Amino acid sequence: MSDVVVVGAGVGGLATALRLAAAGHRVTVLERSGNVGGKLGRYSRKTRAGTFHFDTGPSLLTLPHILTDLFEATGGGLADHLDLVELNPIVRHRFADGTVLDSCADPDAFADRIAAALGGTQAAEWRRLWRRAERVWNASWKHVLTAPARSTVALSTLAWRVGDLAAIGPGQTLRGVARRYLSDPRLRMLLERYATYSGADPRRAPAALLAIPYAEMRYGGWYLRGGLGTLGDALLARCEELGVRVHLDTPVREIEAAGGRVHGVRLAGGARIPADVVVANTDALEVYRDLLPHKRQARRLRERSLAGFVMLLGVHGRTPRLAHHTVLFPSDYDAEFDDVFGHPRRGIVAQPAREPAIFVTVPDDPLVRPDGHEAWFVLVNAPPQGDDAASVDWTRRELIEGYANRILDLLARRGVEVRNRVLFRKLRTPADLQVATASPGGAIYGTPAHGLTGLRRPGNRGPARGLFLVGGSVHPGGGLPMVMLSAKIVSTQIGPA
Repeated sequence: MSDVVVVGAGVGGLATALRLAAAGHRVTVLERSGNVGGKLGRYSRKTRAGTFHFDTGPSLLTLPHILTDLFEATGGGLADHLDLVELNPIVRHRFADGTVLDSCADPDAFADRIAAALGGTQAAEWRRLWRRAERVWNASWKHVLTAPARSTVALSTLAWRVGDLAAIGPGQTLRGVARRYLSDPRLRMLLERYATYSGADPRRAPAALLAIPYAEMRYGGWYLRGGLGTLGDALLARCEELGVRVHLDTPVREIEAAGGRVHGVRLAGGARIPADVVVANTDALEVYRDLLPHKRQARRLRERSLAGFVMLLGVHGRTPRLAHHTVLFPSDYDAEFDDVFGHPRRGIVAQPAREPAIFVTVPDDPLVRPDGHEAWFVLVNAPPQGDDAASVDWTRRELIEGYANRILDLLARRGVEVRNRVLFRKLRTPADLQVATASPGGAIYGTPAHGLTGLRRPGNRGPARGLFLVGGSVHPGGGLPMVMLSAKIVSTQIGPA
């Protein structure tokens, strides 16, 4: 039996703790904040009308079989802890010309919807793209997402060996694939939005990210009744059932390693906790910059992924024409990515997007809103919090309030007027996420998925024996299912007690 310390009680940390406790290890989880769940945050607000509850992080669950596997592998049934609701549509897409296209988990039904909204030619083009996406997904699932990290060269060699190199397309971008297969700019826009699921620019994101829309529209999009934050509660309850010790408000200052292996962690207050194994569920940059300094690794992680600007709105009345998830696209998608990523070679400095796509989540769930009201989560892509004069400073109150007003104005211009029905608003910026979760810059996905394949992130094994990394900033990537797969990979590498 090993003594394991997990640094961070995000979904990846709690899932790893669960699996290791079920395998017979003594597990302690140390969380710097007063809550579990990491980026799976929550916010509640009491009003005269009643109490509003919001998810402040992920709002969509995909690949539910991964969550089911986590609970079954650790001795519990998913239905005993969580109430999953399948969404149809998964996402409603509203384009600048007024066209509406609803995605769903039935590929034939979605193609029919494309035909009705955009035409039969566009539906045929999507079906052809879908066949390629399926090949990418199958190769990715078998050889990448469920396996330990490999180098870019190894990935390419492996893909060639299984006959899927042409589908994965090393060196091709998601933008390139969209333009090769899809003639309609609205369908291209829909596809390119999936680059943001990895915090990336579709013009630089790899074609391999075709796996993301395939996974979403093959296995469906799901909501947890009461909000996705209930997942954190369920994981914590299951950890406690298995004897995992979870300590909140306990920041770790250092991972102790000498002689090529870890020996424990040092807390911010100076106390030391010995361990045979340390699992870091923090951003990889924080690990290699602060907890166990490694200059070369830290240098590789300096580019930050997209962050997000969030408005939580308590809204009176009900809003027609909005689905659970609705994306309202701008007319010029490229302008958004020029703004949020910048382009140093062309002298473009990152700034809040002037005309961003707006993602609105409005759960039709009485557990999160008073009767006759709605709890809105509004998200736009944003540059991360900067640390120099040329970067965006999301701590400036005038910037924050002014940008929130702009987003509400844009919603009205795109046909969703809500300004006269807002009871309150709570704003969350990249700077807030940085403080709450210790994610450098408030970057949601660590480093963006740019490069030859975009599938290569920092590995799960650290530079010292007994050190492992888990979570969205490391292999196999960001998002709830990938984080849970990361936990499975790490727990398998550690092995049973």
